Amino acid sequence: MQAHESQLCFQGGRAMAAARDLAGSFQDEVTCSICLEYFTDPVTIECGHNCCRACISRCWGESETNFPCPQCRKPAQQRHLRPNKQLGNLVELVKCLRGQAVPGPQEGKVCERHQEPLKLFCGEDQTPICVICRESRAHRAHTVAPIEEAAQEYRSPCLYLQEQILSRLQHVREEKEELQGLKSTWDKECKRLLVGALPCRFCEQLHQFVAEQERLLLARLGELDEEIGRRQEENATHLCKEISRLSALITELEGKCQQPAPELLQVRRCQMCLEGEKATPSDLAPMFLAPCPALTLTLSPVGVTLDPDTAHPNLVLSEDRKRARQGHTCQDLPDNPERFDTYLEVLGAEGFTGGRRYWEVEVGNKPEWDLGVCRDSVSRKGKITLTPGNGYWVMRLSNGKYSACTAPLTPLPVSIKPSRVGIFLDYEAGEVSFYNVTDRSRVFTFTDTFSGTLRPYFYTGYNKGNRNVAPLIICPVPAQTE
Repeated sequence: MQAHESQLCFQGGRAMAAARDLAGSFQDEVTCSICLEYFTDPVTIECGHNCCRACISRCWGESETNFPCPQCRKPAQQRHLRPNKQLGNLVELVKCLRGQAVPGPQEGKVCERHQEPLKLFCGEDQTPICVICRESRAHRAHTVAPIEEAAQEYRSPCLYLQEQILSRLQHVREEKEELQGLKSTWDKECKRLLVGALPCRFCEQLHQFVAEQERLLLARLGELDEEIGRRQEENATHLCKEISRLSALITELEGKCQQPAPELLQVRRCQMCLEGEKATPSDLAPMFLAPCPALTLTLSPVGVTLDPDTAHPNLVLSEDRKRARQGHTCQDLPDNPERFDTYLEVLGAEGFTGGRRYWEVEVGNKPEWDLGVCRDSVSRKGKITLTPGNGYWVMRLSNGKYSACTAPLTPLPVSIKPSRVGIFLDYEAGEVSFYNVTDRSRVFTFTDTFSGTLRPYFYTGYNKGNRNVAPLIICPVPAQTE
């Protein structure tokens, strides 16, 4: 009998040790690699590893681009967490297994209090006791059974629980492999779809581009239609006025043809109106203010640019060489013979040896400036007197007064302050005329005999008290200029 009890205790001890070892192995499978505790609300990430939802959320934080696995460090493509309910159920089973202390025969163990073998098992206290403990007040009212019977009662539930856990574990592993296979297949399909979608995306972008261009063209066509209609109306009005003017002129000329010879001499100016292309600027200029019909004269605008080799070191020229202004400091430039060294002067890069040339300069509200033409051979060093005798045909604004640079100066009456000045050179006629583009009036005309090369002349004036900081600007001129 005693040998049989010893055998049962030995077998019960082995069963309990196996159950504890199995529970320890399962505990490793259901432990989070971040918090090292049982999984709470377990989730699976793309690489197949599992974590607590709260742990992986804290690990990833607020990142939107980098999602590494805390166990294998493999980065995930997106912040996607898949709940793992089977693993959650397995955690509960392992907790249940670890919470049950499987009783069995206590081979070689005796009661510490009575030094008697531990042959009985108290069901209420879940602990082995000896026969003396059984009769004590602590266990007298408890349910007590021989330890081998208790072992049999616990062995069957433990074996059943072990089978359930193994079955669940196998199912979880199979599901994991299946999900990894699906992930691999999905990755390949995504790559295939991305490659196939490239032509479609290109076509879509091309369609959007064509649609946008079509919209812009239609809008531009609408603007052109409005502009054409407006110009047609303006041209029709202008033609009606011209027809009326010419009809009146014809009637006047027909009447004067019947007059004696002295009166016919007065018809000369009207005849010049009809022969506008043959008239010189000096003949035509008074007609701007004369009561007879105005003249539309076709000029030949020239694209004037500034010559940096002639510019005073204190002058700053724009990159397109259309603007000149006084700089803050003197530039370190070579003192070549062409460069002015005393006043803020610069010449145009273009030289003229004949023909009729016209250009315009924006002066704005500058209180001081000189504009005109000069011979290419003039001296550029020292003080210079701007007169035709020295090779300069220049108009000036200084101290609020306009004048022609003659010896002495010729005051020029200007009723409307010009913001833009036109310079007209008729080389063969020997004339340089200045026009107020603002009110379309002639200001002054030099008459002389030209020889050699003439070049445009510019003087910006000094910046006194920050009142003359604006630059001189060479302006574009339409192909047909009145």
